[in-house]
Order: sequence, then structure tokens, then C-alpha cells
Amino acid sequence: MDARSLLQLPDELLYLWHTHRTELLLSAGFIIAVVRLALQWRSTRRKETLAPVLLSPVDEKPLAVVEKQPVSYQPRPKTAPKRVTGSKKPKNPTSQPIIDKIQPTIFYYTIGGTSKVYAEQLASFFQPPSEQVLAPELHDLSETDYDDFFISPPKSAASSTAHFYLFVIPSYDIDTQLNTFLEHLRDTHHDFRIDTAPLSGLAGYAVFGLGDKCSWPTEAEGFGKDAVEVDKWLAKLTGRKRGFPLGLGDVGEKHNGGVEARISEWTAGVKAVMEGLAKGEGLGEGVKGSGGAVESADEDEDEGDGDADLDADDTTVLPKKRKITRRSRTDDLEDLKAPIPVDFTTTRPSGKATPPPPPKAMVPVNSPTYNSLTKQGYTIVGSHSGVKICRWTKSALRGRGSCYKYSFYGIASHLCMEATPSLSCSNKCVFCWRHGTNPVGTTWRWTVDPPDLVFAGMKEGHYKKIKMMRGVPGVRAERFAEAMQIRHCALSLVGEPIFYPHINELLAMLHNEHISSFLVCNAQHPDELERLGPVTQLYVSIDASNKDSLRRIDRPLHRDFWERFIRCMDILRTKRFTHRTVFRLTLVKGFNIEEEAEGYAELVARALPGFVEVKGVTYCGTSTAAGAGLSMQNVPFYEEVSAFVLSLEAALKRRGLDYGIAAEHAHSCCILLADRERFFRPAASSRPISAGPEEEGRWHTLIDYAAFFRCLESGKAFGPEDYVAVDPTPEWASWGRGGFDPRDERVDRKGRPKGTIEAGV
Repeated sequence: MDARSLLQLPDELLYLWHTHRTELLLSAGFIIAVVRLALQWRSTRRKETLAPVLLSPVDEKPLAVVEKQPVSYQPRPKTAPKRVTGSKKPKNPTSQPIIDKIQPTIFYYTIGGTSKVYAEQLASFFQPPSEQVLAPELHDLSETDYDDFFISPPKSAASSTAHFYLFVIPSYDIDTQLNTFLEHLRDTHHDFRIDTAPLSGLAGYAVFGLGDKCSWPTEAEGFGKDAVEVDKWLAKLTGRKRGFPLGLGDVGEKHNGGVEARISEWTAGVKAVMEGLAKGEGLGEGVKGSGGAVESADEDEDEGDGDADLDADDTTVLPKKRKITRRSRTDDLEDLKAPIPVDFTTTRPSGKATPPPPPKAMVPVNSPTYNSLTKQGYTIVGSHSGVKICRWTKSALRGRGSCYKYSFYGIASHLCMEATPSLSCSNKCVFCWRHGTNPVGTTWRWTVDPPDLVFAGMKEGHYKKIKMMRGVPGVRAERFAEAMQIRHCALSLVGEPIFYPHINELLAMLHNEHISSFLVCNAQHPDELERLGPVTQLYVSIDASNKDSLRRIDRPLHRDFWERFIRCMDILRTKRFTHRTVFRLTLVKGFNIEEEAEGYAELVARALPGFVEVKGVTYCGTSTAAGAGLSMQNVPFYEEVSAFVLSLEAALKRRGLDYGIAAEHAHSCCILLADRERFFRPAASSRPISAGPEEEGRWHTLIDYAAFFRCLESGKAFGPEDYVAVDPTPEWASWGRGGFDPRDERVDRKGRPKGTIEAGV
């Protein structure tokens, strides 16, 4: 081959490549596939033990090669599916290590040093260390390896020691390393390679946020925003082991001790939780109706209605979607049709008298009634009493508003306990929201628990339910701390409280601890009403203005129900000088609204109560209500309640009674009428002459609770005017203002903020 041929060779190769490159590539791929299959076939002849997955807590071990041994068994037919047998073994709760020591671990982040100062102040509260709570560890998040603390809990020297994470988190309007920390928490939660709750081994956690309300006036505008985010993601990573509610401090606050006082109060609560954990008390578990963390709308995007149970004073209609259930064994037969009132306890057949049966428990522990009430969130105290956390208590703890009693009388809902010493009632009202599960009777025929047992059980049950709220997102630390001291008691939960034979002794125990008493009765027990001792405020339910309507609405068991009702009106008139008396009118459209304002005015003229509360009925969609003929069509709108109140006010004026509209709470569909002569105070002489008639004075419906206890302890006779508060009814609670506290935030049932309440909404 000459030199010229050699020079042409590359062009020929290039030509061959362009002409046959498809065949060459396919051939090469086929050869590679054959080689790969051959290697795969050879690798099946031996089995290797793989190394642990990255980030796994299992210690690494060298690879172990196990030669495959021949197995002598008959293989299944190829047509038969593979069958997997066995069952999952439940975890043994006793295998969990016992915690008797808590290691506080404090994390902080700072740019200017302020957060570090407060973190060091927080650490000083745990000095000197105790046997249960060890000396705290302090970590700067900017110098911390997140994988050491936030992928899995750090290991302790002793298995009985558990870490409790504390965070001091500021908020900035610039990008900082705190954003990286939040992103790490978020990524850890969404990382499929990591356990759903990798920090569940912690004893608990708590977050305290720092902010400046001058820059961010509210939480919605950014106050404590980063602390809220840390609290949210730690709840997910720890399996909801929030040990104490989120605390927030305003660094610009100068009064009431400033942020130092806030962090001191918060730390005292956290330390008490740690000591309780070391004693084996645990963080507590939420139950239905008691504010468990599962009721939060802030951490569960697809959860249902968190607060399915309603307060007796709430008039919010339940959502349309309700699960239809079969009638329970505790539903009463008289719910099937309109009953015929029969006094079956006072009628005895002729002939030889038989001895009465021995008394028994009103609500036996193993009875369907007990099971039904406890499922609804009630705590049964003794054999006939109960306590239940109110929906408004949960709302007030989260800064979402108190019930109408706060607007009318100054009762903060998170300081109020709702209880009853008698679960039995002598009526079966068509609008009763207790689902017809409580017992009924006209005379007391059950065992009687002593009042000290009832009082102690009520407080214990209430505090347990309040403690369950500390894991709920949004609970304000200062209100949680205040709620651990009961200041008011509403004896209106269920049943007839005045029915309890030792009601006066129970009221005295409440007053001895400076707990105000609000007692509600249904005007069917005049003897007990006449013997009633001092009470802060006495309610009487007035559900109808005539005998026929009262029979249809209250469905009383007493044969002489109307005579009892009228006698209670006369007793109430005599007690107006010694008790602060209130008529409670529950309006049910189609039952007691149409053309009954005049009848109600006659009852007011007969009893002369100090106040008249008018509220719309609450419909719960129960089988009990449906059997009585009650539906959503019977629930009045707020405009209808307002129109009825105006008609009642006019009817009272025609009888020479000067009652005026003193306050309203549109959120509860409730309006308050008050005796102008007793509870309206003229304005000071410095008031401008141009002021209108209503501006010439102010309503004073609030209660001076300290004055009430001073009057009670003096031993002298006193009346309701002696403990009227000096401060007037708030402007925001007056007629036409809606009655919702502007310091709180109104939300819907999903926790989403709503606009300010206006009258008529």
C-alpha cells in the first residue's frame, strides 16, 4: 500500500462509521446487556449482608458473606400465590425506659445578644440543679450541628434521663441563620428516609418567642412569627410532645415587669411540668371534649371540627355534615312523641304501702348513661355530679373570645368552671343539647354524696381538663397559668343543681375559696329555691309564658308543673332584695316567639328580676331534638332575637317597668335587658350638656367580685346593689356594638380569622 492510500484511510473509516453507526451502536448495546445479565446471574449465587442505611442509629458491622446452601423442600406450584403468615406483635408499653431525671437543653439564636441574655436568664432558673431536674445545657443555634440534636435525641449517660428542649427564639425581618434552622426542621419532617417523629424520644419541648410589638402589633402581623414556626415543626417532629404552651414576650414592654416577668412566669410553668415528668405524671392525653391536641386546626390540615361539644351558653349552629347514628339505649321513649306529663313519683296505689326501695347511684359506673356522658367529655364526680370543660374556656385560652358572661358580667371564660352537683333533671326540654343522656326524676331517690367530695372532685376534674389544653397550639401561656386558679363556677352544666340536697353547703365551699357562683334552675323546685342561701347570681330559665307552651317546650315530669313555675316567680320576687336575679329566655321559633312578648312581660312584672337575658336556641341535630319536632327551622336569626327584645322592652314600658337594653353578645345570639333604676348610673356633672339621653349615663352590669366576698364575710345583710362594679359595662358590649372583646380575635370553626362582629350579623 502506497503513501497515498494511507492518507485516504481516515476518510474511509469516517465514511464507514456514518454509514453503519446504527448497526454498531445496537451491537455494542446488545453485548453490554449480555455481559450485565451474566454478572447478575453470577451474583445470585451468594448473599451479602448490606451495611446499615445512612443516618440509622444501628452501629455499622462488616459485610458478612453467606454462602447459599441447598435446601431440601418441595417448591410450591407456580400457579399458587405466595402466602405470608403471622401477625404484628404489639409494642409492650412496659419496655419503655422509666424517666426519673430531666435534662433541660436550651437553644437560642441571637444577632445583637438580647436572646442570649434571656436564654442565660432562663438557665439560671434551673440553678441549683435538683435530683429530678439537672443542670441545663445552653446551645447557640448558629454554632450547633443540627444533625446532633434534631435528627434524633442526644444520648444520655443514664437510660432513665430524658432531654427536654427549650427554645428562645427572636423574630427578624431579614434573612438570618434562623431561616436555615426552620428549613432544616421542615426538611426533616418531609424526608421519607427519616422516621415520622424522630424526636419522640424527648421528654417534651417548649418555645418562648421574643418580639417587638412596636414593629409587629399582633401575631397575625408577624409578632413572634419565627417562634410560632419552631413550635409548629417541633410538634410534628416530637409526636406532639409540647410540654407547655408557646410563650411570647414583648421586648418593648415596660409595665408589669416587662419581658423578664413573662419569661419568669413561663419558666415556672415549664419547671413544674419537668418535675411532674420526673415523677411519672407524663404530659397527659387529650380526650374528646377536653381540648386534646388532636382538636387543633393549626397542625392538622384535614381535621374535622375540633370542638364538637358545645357550651350550654353557646348558640352557634353545628355544621351541616353530621354523622347519622342509631338511637342509643339511653334515649328516652318520650322522645318518640309528645309526652303526657305524669307525676310518677308522687302517686302511690291504694292499699298497703310498700317500703321504698333502697337508694342507688344516680349514674352507676357501668351504666350506658355513664358511658354516654363520658364519651361526650363529661367527668363524672362521685355518683351524681359532673364537670366538663366549656367550649368558651378553650376559646378564651387561645385568645379567641369569651362567652357572653364576660361582656355582661365580667367573667373571663378561662377562669370559669362549669359543673353540676346533680346530673338529674325534672324536665326533658326540646332544645336540650345533652343528647337526652342524663337521668330524670321529680324527687331525689338516689344516694347522696357529701359536699366536700363533690367540691374536691369538681376541681380535680376541671384542672385535669385544663392541663390537657397545654399541648394545644395557640394556647396563651399567661392565660393557661391564670386558668389554673378557678375564680368562677357556673352551676349550669346539665341537670338541676338546686336539686342537690346539700346545695347550700357546696355554695359555701365555693365562696370560702373566693369562687363566685352562678346557679341556674328551671323553676320546678320552689321549696329548694326558697331555702337557697347566698349566691353571686341566680338564674331561672323561663322557656315559655303560658302553661301550654311550657308543656310543649320543657316537657316537665311534674303534674303540677305550672303551679310550681308560678310559685317560683313569687319566690324570686322576694329574693330580689337579697340575690342578684336573672330571667333566662331561650327563644325557639315556632314555640315561644310569636306573640308571646306580652306574656313574658307579665312574668317579668310578677318576679321583677334584675336582668333578663334573651338568647336564641342552640340546635345540635340530635335524635332527641328531632323526636321532639325541633329542626334548624326553629333556630332564630339574630335579627329576630333583636326584634323580640325590642318588643319585650316596649311591652315592659307599657306596664310601667323601666327595663332597657344594657349589653349584647352577637356571637352568642344573646341580648341583656336590665332594670334601669337599679343598674343605670348617671354620668358625672362634667358631662357635656349636648350629650344624648343614653350618653347621660352608663349601664353598670359588671360584678365587683371582691366586694361580694367582703359582704359575705361581714356577716351582715346585703343586696345585689352592694357589689355592683364601679366600672361601667364596656363600650364594645353596649347595644349596637356586637359585644366581642376587641383584644381577642374572632375565628370560624376551622380557626380562620373572621371580621369584627357587628350588630345583626
